[in-house]
Amino acid sequence: MKKYFFAATFFAIFSCNNSNNSSLKNNTNNNMYKDYHTFAQPENAVVKHLSLNLNVDFEKNILSGFANWNIEMHNNASEIIFDTRDLIIEKIVLNDDSTAAKFELKPTVKFLGNALHIPISSNTKSVKIFYHTSPNASAVQWLQPEQTAGKKQKFMFTQSEAILARTWIPCQDGPGIRFTYDATIHCPKNLMAVMSVANNATELNKDGVYQYSQPKPIPSYLMALAVGEIAFKKIDNRCGIYAELPMVEKTAWEFADMGKMVDAAEKLYGAYAWGRYDVIVLPPSFPFGGMENPCLTFATPTVVAGDRSLVSLVAHELAHSWSGNLTTNATWNDFWLNEGFTVYFEQRIMEALYGKDYSEMLASLSVQDVKQTIKDLGEKNPDTNLKLNLKDRDPDDGMNDIAYIKGYLFLRLMEEKVGREKWDAFVKNYFSNHAFKSITTEEFVQVLNDSLITPNKEKLAEVNINDWIYSPGLPANAPVINSSRFDAVDVQINNFTKDNLVDKTIAAKWSTHEWLHFINNLPEKLSEKQLNDLDAEFHFTGSSNCEIADAWYVVALKNNYSKAFEAMDKFLCTVGRRKFLLPLYGEMNKTESGKKLAHQIYAKARSGYHSVAQQTLDEMLADKK
Repeated sequence: MKKYFFAATFFAIFSCNNSNNSSLKNNTNNNMYKDYHTFAQPENAVVKHLSLNLNVDFEKNILSGFANWNIEMHNNASEIIFDTRDLIIEKIVLNDDSTAAKFELKPTVKFLGNALHIPISSNTKSVKIFYHTSPNASAVQWLQPEQTAGKKQKFMFTQSEAILARTWIPCQDGPGIRFTYDATIHCPKNLMAVMSVANNATELNKDGVYQYSQPKPIPSYLMALAVGEIAFKKIDNRCGIYAELPMVEKTAWEFADMGKMVDAAEKLYGAYAWGRYDVIVLPPSFPFGGMENPCLTFATPTVVAGDRSLVSLVAHELAHSWSGNLTTNATWNDFWLNEGFTVYFEQRIMEALYGKDYSEMLASLSVQDVKQTIKDLGEKNPDTNLKLNLKDRDPDDGMNDIAYIKGYLFLRLMEEKVGREKWDAFVKNYFSNHAFKSITTEEFVQVLNDSLITPNKEKLAEVNINDWIYSPGLPANAPVINSSRFDAVDVQINNFTKDNLVDKTIAAKWSTHEWLHFINNLPEKLSEKQLNDLDAEFHFTGSSNCEIADAWYVVALKNNYSKAFEAMDKFLCTVGRRKFLLPLYGEMNKTESGKKLAHQIYAKARSGYHSVAQQTLDEMLADKK
């Protein structure tokens, strides 16, 4: 398959329906393969390899240097088009000639930035773009020492997904366009640079110059760079941990099973294609759970709970090494292909390592989340379809539980219908046959029909694929997740609701996931005595487990349990993950006294938050007259 898909041949898509009719539904759409989120026209001129040379300037908060692109032309192309946003283009040369080439930056388009048009001729083999970033580049986060774990050195990292790579590299910023790259990074001599490559340094380079290479073709959203006071700790021969110095030992202990996860993944769906698999735990201000940058997952420090209870995030990002990084959604309308497969794969890794009863707890919590998301968005909202329509919208609008969990449930349903053996063979072949390629939903359904549906018509007659992919909400035939461990927790919730009693012997054996199920399903209104009793017995207030602490502080706010507020204040001043910030500030913002508390805490905590979190919370807490 080519690296550009909106010029591909039009396909019909296939569905089984409830009347046992195996005929195919033709979802015709002339823009099925159009990527609305890039200005590039790769059917005419496409990038093949990037040589990146950047200076990391912590004084000006900019990256500066050049991006030298090897290109390939088709259809007698007379220009090549790049995506840029808030970049200052200084000079462009062709074929490394010293003569400056002409170029044109088109007017700004919301979300997308500016198209960079560069005239080329038939003998143009490379385009070198000299540029520097804006200090406010959306992908590049510049952290002051107080925003880090060590509190001594500055730190920077990039976050390119979905269409933010163009804010730090002039590129063809679509997931259907792949390229290899090498990079030279110049940074302060007391700091280390790491990238989305397998050959990262493991020790400080005293001259501050780091050279890296990614020989596997990747889309632009997987470009990643981090620079800071970083140390490395080996896990096994192909896995290790990067983290700030105060975090490296505890992180290495927390993620000790990384190598076992890679082994389990390979047994399921084939060899790991990327050489090394490392994780870097970023400073506390990192606002997301994780990002699957090839060879080097970027992760939040909030998963370092001290008891290895939240390592499913590592399994998820590892699974992306197959679903997403290896076989990629062609456009952001097809995002569910990345994330649905990844959640399914994550669950299988966790099952292989920790057992079915453990993975079913994770699945059950996920289903609770997606049902709430559908309720919040509206059951008829087209944003609850798997195949999205994000034209004229920020693709981040589609990055919610629908792609992840509805996608997972659809794939799990397919497994249940044909049996795990047949399903695993299909998935393994799918990754192998589409390695280092991108795929649309329609192409995936074609593959699914040819490889699985047609040979198993009777078993799949009532799946109704079109309802799953092109209709809103959660279909009635969604798999039912039964967690015996949560059933046991429900007994304790009922006992507490009736008699204020929880069996401490039973609760002492609970995992984080069982505690979350318990806290999230407590009665809406609790007395101060009930809250005091729970807190005295189980020490929720001040818990070092961020998941449990956050869930408990939401309960405390709903019931005005002020004894927890001091610890919540400290929590909000030290944790920057949006998943935890928004529920707490949102709950405080519902009452006048809560608003006052929220403003008091936010005034202290804001400088330690990522700009993405700041923007959301500034709007949430604004006094609107």
